[in-house]
Amino acid sequence: MRKLILLAGCVLAACSVSALADTRETEAANLARFQKYAGAPVENFTMWNMYQWQLLGPDTVAVWTGVNDVYMLKVEQPCINLENAKAIVVTSKMSHQVNRRLDFVSFGSQQCQILEIRPIDYKTMVKTGDGDGDAIKKR
Repeated sequence: MRKLILLAGCVLAACSVSALADTRETEAANLARFQKYAGAPVENFTMWNMYQWQLLGPDTVAVWTGVNDVYMLKVEQPCINLENAKAIVVTSKMSHQVNRRLDFVSFGSQQCQILEIRPIDYKTMVKTGDGDGDAIKKR
């Protein structure tokens, strides 16, 4: 009986590692896709609302401020468990302007300072087929 319980535990552990690896592979592929369409870093961007967001890695998210207005935000490490966040908030200390030196990506009880902001040429991304369907998954 003990061997059966131990075997079941090993199988469950292997499944969770496999799921994590799949998630990391997906994140890496999504990050590479967004980086292909990323412009030069900017200091800030205008945001009245955040319509959706997508995790691109342990320290990077894409945020939609409009249909074709997408920004890739890289945050300072450690930013523990960003990968498990169900929702995020992007602060805006200067009236509807998100600034890389002043603002944060917040989730749960954590705030992670924004280190880099890069605009995404989302119209081109969609035209080339890289931005359809899976690229705009809501969290």
